[in-house]
Amino acid sequence: MSQLYDFKETEMSGQEINFGDYAGKVLMIVNTASKCGLAPQLEGIEKLYQQYHEQGFEVLGLPSNQFHQELDSDEATEEYCQLHYGVTFPMTKQVQVNGDGEDPLFTYLKDTAGHGRIKWNFTKFLIGRDGQLISRYAPVTKPEKIEPAIVEALKA
Repeated sequence: MSQLYDFKETEMSGQEINFGDYAGKVLMIVNTASKCGLAPQLEGIEKLYQQYHEQGFEVLGLPSNQFHQELDSDEATEEYCQLHYGVTFPMTKQVQVNGDGEDPLFTYLKDTAGHGRIKWNFTKFLIGRDGQLISRYAPVTKPEKIEPAIVEALKA
């Protein structure tokens, strides 16, 4: 894969997500886990999504059980995230973020960021309107701390 817009993922509903549809938009990609102590960040991410979506901000959540903190099925994860955190942004079927079964999107993101392994749930990648990585954020970085970078990227 040569660029972000070449990727495809599968939404929990089974619908294909074509990353080419994100061209010209600001995108946050985050690996999520429902049972993680950081899961309340979903509420903050959803708030940013609601606030900036009409200006061209998109969010894509990719649940992963790589750290043994995700529910057993995609359906349970989707329901839990909607019920407890009001998530309306798209979420994919579960993926692996490291190792042999690693989703190619995470290989690309880690290589682009110049950082190695995903160390925990809620690692966030902010992508600009041009499809280029703006920054990789640590799991403990709260969504509201990323808001200034989102606002700046939306101006571009």
